[in-house]
Amino acid sequence: MDLSPIPDPTFAELIALRPHLSLDALAGLMLDDVPLAAIADALGTPVWVYAAGAMRARYRALAGALKNLARVHYAVKANDHLAVLALFAAEGAGADVVSLGELRRARRAGIDARDVVFSGVGKTPDELRAALAEGVGQINVESAEELEMIAALARAMGKRAPIALRVN
Repeated sequence: MDLSPIPDPTFAELIALRPHLSLDALAGLMLDDVPLAAIADALGTPVWVYAAGAMRARYRALAGALKNLARVHYAVKANDHLAVLALFAAEGAGADVVSLGELRRARRAGIDARDVVFSGVGKTPDELRAALAEGVGQINVESAEELEMIAALARAMGKRAPIALRVN
């Protein structure tokens, strides 16, 4: 077995692997045809820059591969920036949230409540009440106690809770 170190890729090889990156002789490194130096000059560094084109392309590839057999729900905890959430909402993604704050951000970004899955351990009564009031598409139940709490809240609100049981 050859254990010699693998050489680092060249700058040109790195760019070739990422279709949304390019190198312009005058503007330098570009992301989706936007000069990164201009962004750094305007905003300072460090700065996070996301390529909307790359995000759309990857979402479309995943959604296309699923062929309507399953639905993509973006994990809001990965990045809750409203522009990112709105981009995925426009593409047709649902949202996976783990808190009331994430639920509110997903809704503000244009994701329909029916397209929200509420996951996570330790959901509070207020979070569950809000999820039921908003009409989320699914609440992932983490324990017997949580199931009882959801049932009681739904009964008191005159609602039917859309649940999925998580089994470990």
